Amino acid sequence: MMLEIENLTVGYDRTTVLRDVSLGCAEHGVAAVLGHNGAGKTTLLKAAIGLLRPSAGTIRLDGEDITRHASHRRVHAGLAYVPQGQRSFEQLSALENLQVVADGQPRSRRRAAVQEALDRFPALQAVLDRQAGLLSGGQRQQLAIARALITKPRLLLLDEPTEGIQPSVVLEIEQAVESLAADGMSILLVEQHVGFAIRVAQNYTVLAAGRATHQGDGGLAARDSVREALAL
Repeated sequence: MMLEIENLTVGYDRTTVLRDVSLGCAEHGVAAVLGHNGAGKTTLLKAAIGLLRPSAGTIRLDGEDITRHASHRRVHAGLAYVPQGQRSFEQLSALENLQVVADGQPRSRRRAAVQEALDRFPALQAVLDRQAGLLSGGQRQQLAIARALITKPRLLLLDEPTEGIQPSVVLEIEQAVESLAADGMSILLVEQHVGFAIRVAQNYTVLAAGRATHQGDGGLAARDSVREALAL
């Protein structure tokens, strides 16, 4: 397993959000996490990237216990996190947003790193000079994912990448996720779009009230079971 989360309990201050949650993301695979608002999905990703410290449980990356590692150590180890909300440096151009991240790469790789990220989202080529704050929601989401890809992560954490995005751009994001997985990247995908999440995932976990209530193999055959679980 690329990522193993075992018996995770975590929250904010004295409020526990997740209780005894276990799941895994295979190497070169997609694991989907589904659930209604407030189920604890974002909390799970924040714990995985190191923004929240668990009160119990273990997080392993490629077999190494990273439960107490700081976020920057996890990034150096190959994690990248794209939070919910299409975040960017709004006053900078789209290209400058990418270059800010590329500046952290070896000088010889910076230009190639930016181009490789753009190759995943060709539509961004036409808006590279545009201020990021003036881009559409779909363009900002593509830019946010492209920025994360510049670091060449082994494991990509995506929080609701299709939320509030027009259908044509949703399809482009879906295709990019599928392409990344096909090229060997591991992806932990938090998503409300059940059809997309189940179709691309090898396994899924449904969270409700901070607990993993249903788990199973992905694929379209699981779609009805997941929707039934979400209706409970």
